[in-house]
Amino acid sequence: MNIALIAHDKKKNDIVNFSKAYQVILSQHQLFATGTTGLRLQQEANLTVHRFQSGPLGGDQQIGSMITQNKMDLVLFFRDPLTAQPHEPDITALIRLCDVYAVPLATNMGTAEVLIKGLERGDFSWREIIKESE
Repeated sequence: MNIALIAHDKKKNDIVNFSKAYQVILSQHQLFATGTTGLRLQQEANLTVHRFQSGPLGGDQQIGSMITQNKMDLVLFFRDPLTAQPHEPDITALIRLCDVYAVPLATNMGTAEVLIKGLERGDFSWREIIKESE
C-alpha cells in the first residue's frame, strides 16, 4: 500500500511518535510525506520515506496528484485545527480528493490508529481490487 504522511507544524511530534509506535506496520508499505515531516520520519522513526515538497510549496498537491491517479491508498494528515494555515485551499483540495477517490483519510491520531489497525488486519484489500479494475 502507498501511504501519505502529512502533519502541520504543531502536529509533527504527534506523527513522529505515532510512526514510531507503528513502525513495524508502516515499514511494510511505501511511504510518502511532505518535506519536513518526511525528513523527521526518516531521522526519528527510522522509516524509508519518499519526500515531496513541503505543504506550502506544493507537497499537498503532489500527494493529491497521486490520489487522482489512484496511486495513494491511505492518507494520514495530522491537522492543526487551531492554527490558520496560509495554504488552506490546498489542504481543502487534498481532503476533497480523498473523498472523491474514496481514499481513507485520518486527520487525527485517534482515526489514524483505527486505520492503521485495519491495515494490519488486511481490511484494505478492496484498494487492490480498485487498482486491478483500471
